[in-house]
Amino acid sequence: MFDIFYNQAVRKITVAFASLFNDIYVVRLNSDGTTEKHIRVPLGYGPKQKYIRRLNENTSILDDSTDVAITLPRLAFNMTGIEYDSARKKNTLQRRFITHTDSGKTYNNYSEVPYNFNFKLSAMVKFMEDGLCIMEQILPYFTPEFTITINFNDINQKVDIPIVLSGVSLNEEYEGDFDSRRLISFDMDFTAKAHIYGPIKESKIIQITTNTIWNLEELIGGEISGPTGALSKLTGGVTGPSGGSSGIDDFTDYTTNTRVYGGPSGGAIDEGGNNI
Repeated sequence: MFDIFYNQAVRKITVAFASLFNDIYVVRLNSDGTTEKHIRVPLGYGPKQKYIRRLNENTSILDDSTDVAITLPRLAFNMTGIEYDSARKKNTLQRRFITHTDSGKTYNNYSEVPYNFNFKLSAMVKFMEDGLCIMEQILPYFTPEFTITINFNDINQKVDIPIVLSGVSLNEEYEGDFDSRRLISFDMDFTAKAHIYGPIKESKIIQITTNTIWNLEELIGGEISGPTGALSKLTGGVTGPSGGSSGIDDFTDYTTNTRVYGGPSGGAIDEGGNNI
């Protein structure tokens, strides 16, 4: 029942979400209002609590005499949940096809399954001015959604994924004595309305089709033949100058030839009821 496949859909959604916040900068100003420098805010995966602990508890890299703490400002994000979205469900039996003429094969997969991926983005800063600067570079783009485009596999190319901003909160921690560092964090909740895709199936290109049309009203005279008492009608035609009787001057828009199979002898009869 289950095939071994991996479209990397969840990974691509996570990477695409993080790429939105790769180029966030903090602006430091001089006393006269001119720009002193721009500081790029580093981005890492993990819950905010992990970085808060690293901030409060210095870690030793070389030996016990060398303590290094993380620097602020910093951005941290993580996936907080995955939910099935029944409101966006499509017909499960729908399929999408692509054809490769070089290989002479066609590829398809069934309809994608809608899921909502919840992310939390936290901006941890030492100064309130840094936090406000980061927020102003993020919030204007979400109204409340921002759409990104992802290539998931060979069939599902350039799929639009809305990233919805559902909430923003400000936290200031003052616990401890006056020597303790104050921590300011801005927390933003996002929802990516994406899909999960199934395996890709391979098949040959369809080159010949056979259609049988049963219509009892087309019978003209005689009895209906066959054990099912059914009748078949085949209509074929050609278009263009070659459909005329002779030459371009005799061109007819559509030339057809209709044959109805049935009757007492079981052979073909024309529309006038005559045996052909």
